[in-house]
Amino acid sequence: MIDLKTAPHAALLLRLTTGALFVAHGLTKLLVFTPAGTAGFFESLGLPGWLGLATMVFEIGGGAALILGVATRAVAALSVPVLLGAAFTAHWGNGFGWSNQGGGWEYPVMWAAVMAALALLGDGAYALWPLKRR
Repeated sequence: MIDLKTAPHAALLLRLTTGALFVAHGLTKLLVFTPAGTAGFFESLGLPGWLGLATMVFEIGGGAALILGVATRAVAALSVPVLLGAAFTAHWGNGFGWSNQGGGWEYPVMWAAVMAALALLGDGAYALWPLKRR
């Protein structure tokens, strides 16, 4: 049974944690790997370079939206295919464990499941712009 008193704070915790991780990943792509390096990496996987740039923008913007509680359900739901795409294109060949060389698929698949749960759970406490369910 769901505890309606604490569930909003659980959603807040998920929003803040995953939002911060998204921002960190996006800023790493921007500031460490650079946009050109990120595009090149995506191309090395057989994907278009622009997809790396779009992923970087989504991670930074989507992460900020999660932290602030802006359209949480939509951002979380949109992140699921992004994370599964990362798991199956960049990490699948590296095996299960995230500690494997190149990072295995464990972490992005777990993160996709967390984002699916957040999409189902909703905005939680202290959301700036929640999308109301009808």
